[in-house]
Amino acid sequence: MEYALLGPTGVEVSKICLGTATFGVSPDERDAERVVHAALDLGINFFDTANVYGTLSVFDQPGAPPSAEREPAEQILGRALAGRRDNVVLATKSGERRLGPGAGLSRRHIIEQVDTSLRRLQTDYIDLYYAHWPDPDTPLEQTLQAYDDLVRQGKLRYVALSNYPAWQLTQALWIADDRRLHAPVCAQVRYNLIDRAAEQELMPACQQFGLSIVTYSPLHGGLLAGTRILERDIYGWQRFSGSGFSETELEIGRAVEQLSQEWGLQPHELSLAWLLSRPTVASAIVGAETVDEITANAAAANTHLEQTQLDALTALNADENT
Repeated sequence: MEYALLGPTGVEVSKICLGTATFGVSPDERDAERVVHAALDLGINFFDTANVYGTLSVFDQPGAPPSAEREPAEQILGRALAGRRDNVVLATKSGERRLGPGAGLSRRHIIEQVDTSLRRLQTDYIDLYYAHWPDPDTPLEQTLQAYDDLVRQGKLRYVALSNYPAWQLTQALWIADDRRLHAPVCAQVRYNLIDRAAEQELMPACQQFGLSIVTYSPLHGGLLAGTRILERDIYGWQRFSGSGFSETELEIGRAVEQLSQEWGLQPHELSLAWLLSRPTVASAIVGAETVDEITANAAAANTHLEQTQLDALTALNADENT
């Protein structure tokens, strides 16, 4: 496993981060523990979760318990990490205003959710705490002040932003500097060979301010791991599966598959190697239903492509990002 510095923290994180959005569904609780242990054995020290993961009804699928009966992913992860907590960088989130009353990034909700996450994760501190989505109803100053207080209390080590546009990231950094608060150290965003919107403004901003990018959906719902994803049944929130892919996306997926055959690699290896070569990208969050899947994704962190190969991959979607 290879590692990268996380923004200005001095903390090294594995270039592959294990995501837990579907823990309790696929994989189920027992298999999730096996996947976590395999990830640790592979050298992965970075784990990503959220206060709402595991219990969202949008992830329901046949054979899995209904959302109301499922354990939160944080709780499953905390149990799996028992005895090895100090060896990992643990990231979680809160703040999805769309979930209704009691959500969002108010001081009250942040403090409540941090305490809940600490209990579920069986830990007394969280390494990296994200604002999951912008909250238009709460001033950013209030959110950052609450985070700063929690850092000073020792409950959080670092704070970060997820799904924030570049202008709001810049605003947060300005507020933190002006008020001498702990500033965000990284930005989490959806970014991959197909979806490259982050290159327009967020990536240059992170380069300018010395922040890292942590990417989610690095394989674009599985399409960049091979077009066999089209043969899968579609359940719940598999937004990018089957007919959900546009023809342009399918063309890029097929092109990646063709190049992988020419170069003697797997499509996911090309896709992740390209992603991890991009400026400011420290780590890619991958999901895994099985030990074999996390093993394959972890190996991709050690795949290094020639510059001509990276250029060929970049050119597959160049017209969409000029």
